[in-house]
Amino acid sequence: MSANQPESIVGGKSYTAVAINCAAKAGEWIKSKMGSITQLDTKYSMHDLVTEVDKGAERMIRNLIGTHFPEHSFLGEEGVEPGPEASAKALQDLSEAEYLWIVDPVDGTTNYVHGFPFYSVSIALAHRGQVIVGVVYDPSRDELFVAERGKGAYVHGRKMQVSSEGALNQSLLATGFPADQHVALPANMKGIQALAPKVRNLRIAGSAALHLAYVASGRLSGFWEYNLNAWDIAAGSLLVEESGGRMSDITGSTYDLAVRNVTASNGLIHEELLEELHSAANT
Repeated sequence: MSANQPESIVGGKSYTAVAINCAAKAGEWIKSKMGSITQLDTKYSMHDLVTEVDKGAERMIRNLIGTHFPEHSFLGEEGVEPGPEASAKALQDLSEAEYLWIVDPVDGTTNYVHGFPFYSVSIALAHRGQVIVGVVYDPSRDELFVAERGKGAYVHGRKMQVSSEGALNQSLLATGFPADQHVALPANMKGIQALAPKVRNLRIAGSAALHLAYVASGRLSGFWEYNLNAWDIAAGSLLVEESGGRMSDITGSTYDLAVRNVTASNGLIHEELLEELHSAANT
């Protein structure tokens, strides 16, 4: 292991094992609460929902991580004020953290509220700004996607590999409908309008973390979306990279935790996808 890559085990405690344990425990609890929501609030817009389950799951994960690694920093969706500016500031405030856990307790809250079984727990650990562990857990299917930097990515204990489609016209892509109705949503709609006639098909299922996991596992050829947060993307970004795919922002620049407009793919269609998104943005 290189000198600049931290050990994944400290004091006998594996970062990855703790992330898996947190995701599994929170996911089991979240699933048990489905259909019994008593408090539903909106945050940034009417599309941006939060429930007592989101908040409870984040507390559970934060407490579990704190038990093992009390010196580590923590960035969770429910601990940040709504809106892109607050999200960017929260991440910036923690930019000097040596170890930073980045957590979305329920990615796909709208799906969860409606009983649509496509939501996930997303947990990442960054070391000096670089994601070194990524775990995305789908409680509905009991699917655990796990990546550790330099060690590959796995689902059901099997190593994942991105898909082999070499052109957009062979590709199945996914995107989302951003909560920001003024800038991000219109930008994404332009991309949808441009790409829909040129790909095999598009999917919009409502969990960015799971979409990224599906790119990593070869179920999707690519994914893009505007105005996401670090907790939506961080874990999935490592899944994609460790499965042989490519992550970037919409302009093609290298992915980092501050990227909000994201593109992920099997790598083979990446340039063509970026070109279409660029053209769409300028129409």
